[in-house]
Amino acid sequence: MVDFTLIFLSQSQVAALAMNFWIGPQLRLIQRLHHQRNYKSAPRNTTAKMFARTATRVSPMAQMAARRGFHSTRSQMASPYHYPEGPRNNLPFNPLTKFFALRYWGFMALGFGAPFGIAVWQTKKNQ
Repeated sequence: MVDFTLIFLSQSQVAALAMNFWIGPQLRLIQRLHHQRNYKSAPRNTTAKMFARTATRVSPMAQMAARRGFHSTRSQMASPYHYPEGPRNNLPFNPLTKFFALRYWGFMALGFGAPFGIAVWQTKKNQ
């Protein structure tokens, strides 16, 4: 019996099916052998044991740090300097000016064209 489903598939889909048909079983076999070889001797429940051991061995310094509340911690944002907050206040330029687009594209053109201009200047310099 002829399978007509391949007629409706694209060439790349047919190639993918052929690859999966030929390489799929070998790949699964390799993955299974790799897993058996690398994880045969490892016990099944190692992570739970590791977590239990680390939970029982907490250092006294870590316990003291965990007990400290916010009353004994210095405020990180307490600063005598107050900077304005909000949109566009952390930028070193003002994007709302009339000439911002001209300055922006001029800066981009200069940054892109500078290496080419330097290369031309260096090649013409020795002549």
